[in-house]
Amino acid sequence: MQTSLFHDSLSVIDRLDEKLDPYAFDNAVRLDNPAGFIGVDEAGRGPLAGPVVAAAVTLPAGHGIENLRDSKLVQEKEREALFDMIIAGAQAYAIEFVSVREIEERNILRAALSAMESAVKKIGPGLPVIVDGNQPIPGISNPQRTVIKGDARSASVAAASILAKVSRDRYMNEMDKKYPAYGFAAHKGYGTALHMEMLRKHGPCEIHRKTFKGVLA
Repeated sequence: MQTSLFHDSLSVIDRLDEKLDPYAFDNAVRLDNPAGFIGVDEAGRGPLAGPVVAAAVTLPAGHGIENLRDSKLVQEKEREALFDMIIAGAQAYAIEFVSVREIEERNILRAALSAMESAVKKIGPGLPVIVDGNQPIPGISNPQRTVIKGDARSASVAAASILAKVSRDRYMNEMDKKYPAYGFAAHKGYGTALHMEMLRKHGPCEIHRKTFKGVLA
């Protein structure tokens, strides 16, 4: 049954030009899905410290939020402004954190997929899902479709990427206050030269992913 739903509700994606504007992409998907769809993305798979965060977003037609694009291409001040507009204008949204402990117990891919699963389930089973990347989300009954570079192709997936990144960045800014020796506010846990130098000097702290290469000497 899920396969049939998937084919009927999201097969339109196969007919869309990869160079299509992300707003036009969403509008084309809505033609076959008038109730809307859920865009899903995550932030924080690559860092050496901190949680992985996923967001799921359903935007209404005519939402009026401009300049939605891959969060990595948006400067911090604009991301913060877009975050507030998405929260205010979304038909529905959910943001989910998965802790360092769970990342280390399950591995980063499973942890990221778990965060996505939880986010989608908070919105509900009724709408189809477009997931950034090539890994489908386990454990959901929604018809779903993976889209490589989905945060560049779909405005809704871009909105999810912004919610996830801003939420994670805010968390890492708070961790910078708790663990000031590591410079988390500057690098958000990624393996920059500064971060690696501080790791060599101080060793890992509570929020470091100790199973990740480079964290332990």
